Amino acid sequence: MDDTAEQITIETHASLADIPASEWDACACPEASNGTRPIDPFTTHRFLLALEASGSVGGRSGWQPTYLTARAGGTLIACAPMYGKYHSQGEYVFDHAWANAFEQAGGDYYPKLQIAVPFTPVPGRRFLVKPGYEHIGMPALVQGALQVAERAGLSGVHATFCTTAEASTGEKLGLLHRRGQQFHWQNDGYNSFDDFLAALSSRKRKMIRKERRQAQGFGGDILHLTGDQIEPAHWEAFWRFYQDTGARKWGTPYLTRAFFEQAQATLRDDILLVLARREGAWVAGAMNFIGAEALYGRYWGCTEHHPCLHFELCYYAAIDEAIARGLARVEAGAQGEHKLARGYLPRETHSLHWLANKGFHRAVEDYLHEETRAVDEEIDILTSYGPFKRGPDPEEQD
Repeated sequence: MDDTAEQITIETHASLADIPASEWDACACPEASNGTRPIDPFTTHRFLLALEASGSVGGRSGWQPTYLTARAGGTLIACAPMYGKYHSQGEYVFDHAWANAFEQAGGDYYPKLQIAVPFTPVPGRRFLVKPGYEHIGMPALVQGALQVAERAGLSGVHATFCTTAEASTGEKLGLLHRRGQQFHWQNDGYNSFDDFLAALSSRKRKMIRKERRQAQGFGGDILHLTGDQIEPAHWEAFWRFYQDTGARKWGTPYLTRAFFEQAQATLRDDILLVLARREGAWVAGAMNFIGAEALYGRYWGCTEHHPCLHFELCYYAAIDEAIARGLARVEAGAQGEHKLARGYLPRETHSLHWLANKGFHRAVEDYLHEETRAVDEEIDILTSYGPFKRGPDPEEQD
């Protein structure tokens, strides 16, 4: 690290309230300083503080806030959403096998340090650096995180769903680079949903049209709500949906009821709710976050089952919105190969890892070499099964 970097002061903070929002956001979303949307709504001060203020992190959640900051001459030049973790839940980059192996060998895998947005498998910057400090910001944060882990005797540091550029820099700094994949829809300059359908094979086009007819004929109406259109009653309904899905997927929902109250107070301009109503009652819904470049699908739930309504609210409505808003893509969250047939193709994701035990670090490094080959092959195979045309379509007549 150069002479300038040696003057950097690294600190950890138990509450984001201790860091002024203007300082944090100058690193997290400098593009939004003129009032425009942030590229990544999940690393903003308001989103991370909502998680903390609602009790979704902290307390007994297993996510202990340990926000990392780097200052030079009193100026905040870089920061990272960092947490002490006492389990591996809510991360979506699965390291349970690593934890089991380390503990079977007599080590303590938990607690560990996690640089991440809790419960949010959305790729984006994890090392938030103020413009002009790129050459020193991330190295300072990485060095600071490793020092925190070493001094506390923690097993390692993990930065999940980081950017490609961060992964490259992290490798140069001695961190292990892990690859994964999830499904994104890409806007290829479409002016309408029909434009998107025209890019698909005839068979897939017919399937999607059939699914949309089935879903939209469920016997009610579908509303798209954002900003001041969202009212507390909508959150009450969505909380019921979220509880049902959370209980089935994770046993206990990650977000508290208070988070949705915080969302109404401070996040509703960042949020798009797609809700289905039948006979005056809300029966299903999907929650999305709106970024400057992408729409991010986050949660879904229902109290009534209707054929294809899940596909409509989560995937097709999101495509409609992305086209209408001129957004480049829709990111529909982790897992789910059923997204492939609906135009969401596999995209590579990245994470960085450092293990304090050198022998274990080397063993994980060997494992990642093999895993990377498997991930690359899976992406190639899945992409080949995508719904888009490849040359003349023998069923082109619809």
